[in-house]
Amino acid sequence: MILETNNNSMAGFKSRLANDSTVTNPRSDMELMKEKFSKLLLGEDMSGGGKGVSSALALSNAITNLAASVFGEMKRLEPMPAERKAKWRKEIGWLLSVTDHIVEFVPCKQVSKAGTNMEVMVTKQRSDLQMNIPALRKLDAMLIDCLDGLNDQSEFSYVSKDDESQEETNSRKDDKWWIPTPKVPPNGLSDPMRKWLQFQKDSVNQVHKASMAINARVLSEMEIPESYIESLPKNGRASLGDSIYKSITDEYFDPDYFFTTMDMSSEHKILDLKDRIEASVVIWKRKMNAKDGKSSWGSTISFEKREMFEERAEVILLILKQRFPGIPQSKLDISKIQYNKDVGQAILESYSRIIESRAFTIMSRIEDVLQADAMAQNPSNGEVKRSLSDKEEVGKLNSAENGASMTLLDFIGWTPDQEDNNTKKDLKEDPTYKDINAKIKCSPPSIVINKRFSYLENLGMCRSPTARH
Repeated sequence: MILETNNNSMAGFKSRLANDSTVTNPRSDMELMKEKFSKLLLGEDMSGGGKGVSSALALSNAITNLAASVFGEMKRLEPMPAERKAKWRKEIGWLLSVTDHIVEFVPCKQVSKAGTNMEVMVTKQRSDLQMNIPALRKLDAMLIDCLDGLNDQSEFSYVSKDDESQEETNSRKDDKWWIPTPKVPPNGLSDPMRKWLQFQKDSVNQVHKASMAINARVLSEMEIPESYIESLPKNGRASLGDSIYKSITDEYFDPDYFFTTMDMSSEHKILDLKDRIEASVVIWKRKMNAKDGKSSWGSTISFEKREMFEERAEVILLILKQRFPGIPQSKLDISKIQYNKDVGQAILESYSRIIESRAFTIMSRIEDVLQADAMAQNPSNGEVKRSLSDKEEVGKLNSAENGASMTLLDFIGWTPDQEDNNTKKDLKEDPTYKDINAKIKCSPPSIVINKRFSYLENLGMCRSPTARH
């Protein structure tokens, strides 16, 4: 079902290749597509021995690896080369075309030749894919358009590593020493360029929030593998440790105070905390669902207290997700992706993840330029200005009090031509998108974290889940 080919669409594809003057060798594109889908059918086991990964994981890995090869680390804020942009659009289109053939049965009223009304079952694209794939395509296009807007800019450039005259300017004060340092005019950027960059940063921030919400939603709907559950201890205290368990189960729980007691000095420690919290949430949920106290997952603590502990842990996970959007995937996420058998969910998860990663990286590059501009205007207050602007930006983009709040549907620019008669209404009423819009509008707690991470700045995030074991 994954690689079912529609004859009409294939004929149309061949026709477009033949009529496209920019394609010098149509056969090469066809051969590339055959090779890519052959690897997917083989599950990345080129020996043909049937030892490959599942189709879902193969597609997830293919989308992740394609993004890594096309976008790389994105060290500079610059337009994408035309050939790489064309490659991305072409090959991601091939991989996403699989979702056109993932369908579900829905009732439909038809009139027979005799004039009688009857109800029959027809197929349509699965509802989660019908809603999310067009939204993610729109978010993807917005990131590319943001970079394309830099085609004619000449106000900032990047300092060469070999330029000894710019040695002081070239030295970064953070841990990303390999990222080139932006260079702006002595008096800083012009007002139009500064406002345009800030607008692009705000737009990309919204793309990041939307893709992150979709990714979190898909991961939450994936089944937890039995292998992960079997590896867990039988109580939350053993998973969390005494100090963390005491903080969460205390009579008075303050998330802000909780994070002040945690060591968040490195990515490894942040990820370890996330793994512990997620494991405890799974343990507590299983205890709440245990049918009797004789089960190994039974609990001596009341259902109400167990539910309260689980809610507190969920709050901590939400804060971690908002304050550290670029940390690597947790053990639970990796396990879900590795053992997931749902092809549609695999495509949604990987596509939203790479969009989230690209958006975060682009925001970081824009921040570098704005920081250089702030330093040029006032060298002594550059760092302070950036810190304040970041706080103001969080409040501005996440507050739901400034007039009519923008929903995800409004943000990605849906038009009547792009949807069926009742699609937009159905999307706004769908609980999935209500959750997404709530997450986009949700204001993060006031926890000050200086260090920021990016998927693509950490080469480990470019690898497939199985490669990280």
